[in-house]
Amino acid sequence: MSNWLKMSAGDLGRGIAAGEISPVALTQTYLDAIAAHPLRDRIYTVVTTKRALAEAEAAEARAKLGLRLSLVDGVPISWKDLFDSAGTVTEAGSDLLRGRVPDHDAQALQAASAMGAVCLGKTHMSELAFSGLGLNPVKATPPCVNDIDAVPGGSSSGAGASVAFDLAVCGIGSDTGGSVRIPSAWNDLVGLKTTSGRISLDGVVPLCLKFDTIGPLARSVEDAALYLAALDGSKPVDLRGATLEGMQFADLQTVARDDLAPEVAAAHEATLTRLRAAGAKITPIDVPQVQEAMALSAILFTTEAYGLWKDVIEAAPDRMFPEILERFRSGRNHAGADYVAAWAKLEHLRRVWEQAVAPFDGVLCPTAPILPPNVARLQLDHEYYVKSNILALRNTRIGNMMGVSALSLPTGVASCGVQILGKRDGEAALLRVGAAIETALA
Repeated sequence: MSNWLKMSAGDLGRGIAAGEISPVALTQTYLDAIAAHPLRDRIYTVVTTKRALAEAEAAEARAKLGLRLSLVDGVPISWKDLFDSAGTVTEAGSDLLRGRVPDHDAQALQAASAMGAVCLGKTHMSELAFSGLGLNPVKATPPCVNDIDAVPGGSSSGAGASVAFDLAVCGIGSDTGGSVRIPSAWNDLVGLKTTSGRISLDGVVPLCLKFDTIGPLARSVEDAALYLAALDGSKPVDLRGATLEGMQFADLQTVARDDLAPEVAAAHEATLTRLRAAGAKITPIDVPQVQEAMALSAILFTTEAYGLWKDVIEAAPDRMFPEILERFRSGRNHAGADYVAAWAKLEHLRRVWEQAVAPFDGVLCPTAPILPPNVARLQLDHEYYVKSNILALRNTRIGNMMGVSALSLPTGVASCGVQILGKRDGEAALLRVGAAIETALA
């Protein structure tokens, strides 16, 4: 049973279908592992034992009758603490929402449950999802699997840690500027950012509704595809036969190659070499409009975030981590006219981007320019915190600004991921590309 803690969702699902794995025993194995883990309280906000076992029992009954709902029916996963779950405290990592207990599950949680996913519990996150680092002195800072003294990446920090430390098969997170992909990269996981609007945000505590997306942090591209299907009710993408032979990729130079940590730069070059050896053609490209778009991110993200949260924040600002409070409050510095103008400009830049990358099967860049920063230094050094937070999210934010689907894959070098930027609503093609790259890097 101990090897169940390392297996992919796809393999576990096939084991359940073959009658070799009991969903109840599988879920109990995960619950026991969580209970015994010394870092569990830094990863999970709450473990929903009763719900998990009830869902596992129902999955086992369906399996015995040959009535399984999906390949992941009976497989236990975790949920970031901004997805409403009925009767379970949901605080989005903030004391501003202390004691908040929703009446209903978020629509995404309902959808996954309807496909048989077993809910293990809720995971810690950056406060109100407004940081890519995963540091949360208000609630808890989960560990990075490669360095427990470093942050794990955020804001889906506990989601990534739950999978990396073998305490969930998959973690469901959200991504506004990189919050699925950064913890995936820093914890050597697969992270899928979906196109805005593809998966319902109903019942999800918001940060920036125009940018918020939902996606899985998983052990394989297949698992990411399976949970995308579970979240939005689609058919899982067929990954069979995915190959890099004849594929064309852009290697983005603009912004994405600036100020890379030496380890990140070396990992990326090694990755490109391996992809070329597997048959991919890779062309360096510059898209100057990326720089223009990135200059708009401060006004677009902070204005919307503060607009949504200002009344709650200003009623009790002392409850917040000062670094997050400062970031929210920066949104009050922008005029409404400037916000509207920024969106109009971004829509134009998105059209330019689409034309520039249209010939390619994907756009490649390092997922994060830096390695996971040290927790203690982040708490003591304001300038280090600000610089690290901006850098951590820089490359992933390109995908959010351009409004596209994006995938982060491990490269085989600890905490160094490669990001593939796909097309808007292009998740199916992106996942096939990801499966081919995953094979080449294995």
